[in-house]
Amino acid sequence: MFKNITEVKSALAAQQYIATDEIATVIFLADKLQKPVLVEGPAGVGKTELGKAWACVAQRELIRLQCYEGLDETKALYEWEYAKQMLYTQLLRDKLQDVLRDARTLTEAADKLAAEEDVFFSQRFLLPRPLLRAVTSDQPVALLIDEIDRADAEFEAFLLEVLSDFQVSVPEIGTIKAKHMPTVILTSNNTRELSEALKRRCLYLFIDYPTSEAELRIVKLKVPDLAPAMAQQAVDLVQRLRKLDLKKHPSVSETIDWARALVMLNSKSLDSKTLETTLSVLLKHEHDIQRAQRIVGEFNVSEDRDDDEDRGANDLRKFRPPSRK
Repeated sequence: MFKNITEVKSALAAQQYIATDEIATVIFLADKLQKPVLVEGPAGVGKTELGKAWACVAQRELIRLQCYEGLDETKALYEWEYAKQMLYTQLLRDKLQDVLRDARTLTEAADKLAAEEDVFFSQRFLLPRPLLRAVTSDQPVALLIDEIDRADAEFEAFLLEVLSDFQVSVPEIGTIKAKHMPTVILTSNNTRELSEALKRRCLYLFIDYPTSEAELRIVKLKVPDLAPAMAQQAVDLVQRLRKLDLKKHPSVSETIDWARALVMLNSKSLDSKTLETTLSVLLKHEHDIQRAQRIVGEFNVSEDRDDDEDRGANDLRKFRPPSRK
């Protein structure tokens, strides 16, 4: 579809996704080699957005499977519409009586009924879940398997068969093979180690927090109404907060939310009041908010203390407005 990596970057940029050379290269190779991509990294750095953007670029329907603890193959593949089966049974009751009328014994009646099982266990009554939808789609699709690390190892093992052969087995019907090879992106927040077997089947991509320059480009793209000077200050502060020992560092999505909040509040500068009242948009734990507020509010920080928190405090002092005497 694309001749080179530059075209991939341009296409993703058209979907408001700023891709690094590494991201564009992996996506380009995945398309050419027809291999799944495993994207790991902290939460909120754009892994899911990459899947959405790539589906738009490839002009494919996006089918998303959100993983969670306890997810099994039946919930990811299909379920039978038993209510619909019962309705059809009632509607076909007279016909069933005709089929069984000549049966002389219960065994003979059961054999005749078994011959009609395919009527009730067919794709007519099959409710496809994301994996089966991706396999049976008449058009090529993009399959996003989100947060695979939240699923159990058993489900991960089942997924290997799907990714290897792009086919699934339904006991009542048989093996269903994909009509078209789907584009597959798996994301992981690194909450557990994934199996080597799964990684072997995928191209690997790690997305970390962006550099200051890249994050500033993202903020300007996503929140164009924020004044350039404010955008720079906001990004600088976020970058410094990520250097602190926090329970949860602010993600890129939270940086964008904060930038939008600053626009909504019509903030002109990052003064102490603005910071104190909006830090909860960036930080989602009270301990982190209190630590950030203490650091931002410190006036006299010793320059010769070299632990990480003090260095972060020194960096953040510029955002404290001058004291009034």
